Amino acid sequence: MSELTLSIDAMGGDAAPEVVLDGIKLFSKTSEKTRFLLHGRQAELEAGIAARNLAAICDICDQPDIVSMNAKPSSALRKAKGTSMWSMIEAVKDGRATAGVSAGNTGALMAMSMLALRKMEGVHRPAMTAVWPTLEGRCVVLDVGANLDADAEQLVEFAVMGESYARAVFGKERPTVGLLNIGSEEEKGTDAIKLAGEILRNRDLGIDFRGFVEGNDISMGVVDVVVTDGFTGNVALKTAEGTARLVSTYVRQALTASAVSKLGAVLAGSGLKELKRKMNPSSVNGGVLLGLNGVVVKSHGGTDPEGYATAISLAANLAHSNYMQEVASALSRVSKQVTDTETVDG
Repeated sequence: MSELTLSIDAMGGDAAPEVVLDGIKLFSKTSEKTRFLLHGRQAELEAGIAARNLAAICDICDQPDIVSMNAKPSSALRKAKGTSMWSMIEAVKDGRATAGVSAGNTGALMAMSMLALRKMEGVHRPAMTAVWPTLEGRCVVLDVGANLDADAEQLVEFAVMGESYARAVFGKERPTVGLLNIGSEEEKGTDAIKLAGEILRNRDLGIDFRGFVEGNDISMGVVDVVVTDGFTGNVALKTAEGTARLVSTYVRQALTASAVSKLGAVLAGSGLKELKRKMNPSSVNGGVLLGLNGVVVKSHGGTDPEGYATAISLAANLAHSNYMQEVASALSRVSKQVTDTETVDG
């Protein structure tokens, strides 16, 4: 595998730059051929890099300003230049890095990425993905926050991009796709969802569409790709994260309630470690902004070093994959289908 350079918004996130640098340290133990271009305040970064012995793989792009976590996208755009986030994206745009990572303000990251990288041909709105643990392994859910609403054609675009992304990331030749709905029956749902389902069933888009899926189907792994609007997807994501923490807390309390339960916990140690690993949100951290002319990964703002390392790993895997070509090819098929349909109707 050839050497790779990743662009990192070192000041983005709730505990930056410490968590960012710790995440790089963790990731570097598994990859010797990855270099990092860190964007942020040089004095802070130099000290952190030196303390972690990362000087050999890190270069610094001094940027004094930071996008605050509560800044509105419009405000962030007006003050973009000079910020660590904008500088990170520009490095991807001009080819100094193959992919970028930020744990900063989500809205600002999407707005800046769209402005700098532009949308791919055929994309009306980019979408943000999340990788979801399931009983069958993992699935992709999109959109999880980039667009509050989406019409039928945009949901179809999300399906096409999500299917191509799943193929590149999971290595599945033909990922299955479902539309998130309040029921599996074709007559249920909003007009946009019903029309999107009709398009995915009837157009020859090369997608293995399995129809409507419900919220409980996501974690069951019924399909590889779950498509929804950003409002619904974000609520579902946050609900799942909260439920995972609740269950984890309940298990911990139950296993420490008495001497007998503590003994049982010792005896079941290996199984409990595996349960903890599967429920750890850090193991699936990182969402990708699909539909842009460049790879940008969004890490959770409050992630830990392990989670940040996971986001870096995702960016590295995408940089080495052909997912951009997969998405472009799929969008081209959609455009051709629309053109052919309009020609026939005309």
